[in-house]
Formats: sequence, C-alpha cells, structure tokens
Amino acid sequence: MQLDEIDKNLLQLIQNDSKQTNKELSNKLGLSVTAVYERIKKLEREGVISGYVALIDKKSVDKAFVTFCSIKLIQHSKDYVMKFEKEVAKLDEVLECYHISGDYDYLLKVLVADMDEFREFMVKKLTSISHIGSTQSAFMINEVKHTTAIKV
Repeated sequence: MQLDEIDKNLLQLIQNDSKQTNKELSNKLGLSVTAVYERIKKLEREGVISGYVALIDKKSVDKAFVTFCSIKLIQHSKDYVMKFEKEVAKLDEVLECYHISGDYDYLLKVLVADMDEFREFMVKKLTSISHIGSTQSAFMINEVKHTTAIKV
C-alpha cells in the first residue's frame, strides 16, 4: 500500500493518541469524518495498523525491573530455532524477543518486579528451555527514551 501525506499524518495522530474520535481527527486533518473513518478502515484492512493498545506504567503494576537477556543457542538448526522461539513466546515475563545477528542469537526484553523475581524467572523458566548454550543479562539503570510511535 502506498501511503500519501494524509495517511502519514493520520498515522502520526493515531500513534500519539489512538483514543481521538474520528471527528477530532477530521478537524486536525481537514477531512470529513467519513473520509477519516474510511482511511482508518483501509489502513487496518491493509495491515498498516495492526492493533490498538493501552500503554501501562511499569511501576504502577510492579514490573519496573527491566532486563535485556542475550541468548546463544547450542546449535542453529531449524528445529532448535523453532523450539526456542515457540517456548520463549509462552513466557509472560518476556515482552519482546528478537532473532539477531552477532555474538548472540536472541535478544529478550524481560519485565519483572525485582532481582529476586528475575532470578526465579531465569532458574525456573528461561534456563529450562533446551538448546540454550549461554545467556548474558544487562539490567536497565534508567529509561532514556521509550516510544512506540514510528515516524512515517
């Protein structure tokens, strides 16, 4: 799908506040409410907009201990990769998992309450996944920038 400037502006507005009404969006974009509605529906149908979420403050839900875990697999066979990805996708503590290049194979973003809960996660959940050769963890000291908005 080719995005025009109106689509791009609409996407920026929705990313900044997805609870805006179509009327509010129409006023900001200089379009009719129906035109805004139709554009949003088209962006959803085409998969440009894949969903809507509420962003929750980590401290408010006692999940402010953020860890980035680098994972190295024993082997890189298709079976090992698929099994690891299937198992890690089941872990509630893992918010993000990326298959990466470099010294490690995967990078995980893990949210828990504190170091004790992280240790419990490592010992009872993550390291129970077979085919993990090694792990390295880095703990967040301060969140300098966190955004979900993609500049279009």
